[in-house]
Amino acid sequence: MVSARALHYVFKIGNRAKNIHFFREILGMKVLRHEEFTQGCDAACNGPYDNRWSKTMIGYGPESSHFVIELTYNYGVKEYALGNDFVGMTIKSTDIIDRAAKHGYPVEKVTDGSHQAVLVSPDGYRVFVVAETPAAGTDPVQRVALHVTDIVKSRQYWADTLAMPLLDAGSTSDKQLDLSFNNGKFALELSQLEQGKALDRAKAYGRIAFAVPYDEQPKIDQMVQAANGTILTPLISLDTPGKATVRVIILADPDGHEICFVDEEGFSALSALDPESNEALDKYIAKDPFQEK
Repeated sequence: MVSARALHYVFKIGNRAKNIHFFREILGMKVLRHEEFTQGCDAACNGPYDNRWSKTMIGYGPESSHFVIELTYNYGVKEYALGNDFVGMTIKSTDIIDRAAKHGYPVEKVTDGSHQAVLVSPDGYRVFVVAETPAAGTDPVQRVALHVTDIVKSRQYWADTLAMPLLDAGSTSDKQLDLSFNNGKFALELSQLEQGKALDRAKAYGRIAFAVPYDEQPKIDQMVQAANGTILTPLISLDTPGKATVRVIILADPDGHEICFVDEEGFSALSALDPESNEALDKYIAKDPFQEK
């Protein structure tokens, strides 16, 4: 079994100002760190773009204990075509709906039993709101859901090849899988697309990240190669100006969903809370020549 923990999901965003407003003021998240880069990432962290870009980590608490969101902004890219790969992110909160009403942000009320409302980010990413107070010491972000085309192949890849534990395996349906490296604190949901429907990751496709011990990364490489899986970026070290270096390996599941396994040791140093990041981000937004204010 791989010793891992879920870290974050990556959203590409076209309008940084509108998205920061949504995640901060509507969802109530906090900016944890912000980083600027002058050229594209060697592991395609910002997508297939060799230009200036930024990364903003935002969430409900420190990255050491919370699943957060990485907002990736490529200067000059105003929008990304959405596919049908990302289903949504589920958050437990009794405040989001009220904050949305206060700011006049659209909310779709639903009564399907699993959540009470749906909000759509400025770039089209869906957020499912469960109107409950999270248990003490737990993360409001409950899960991320992705579409897959073959639930059997997905189970073989995620549960067998990557050894990601199934949650309540006895009740797993033929249309949905719930998996977790975090003993259920955060779940990855894989949901079967309608039969015969193609999965389209388009331009807005994201990436999910997990941390593993440094010595575990070569084992993941070996496991994936033994299963004839796809390695998008072999083990590589990535530098962040003025911060820690991390080592990553980037994989793709049978549907092309990107998966990053980063070394826990380097990431723990890189992801330290930066109290000046919120103010720094606002300054970069204010002077961005490509950004509509």
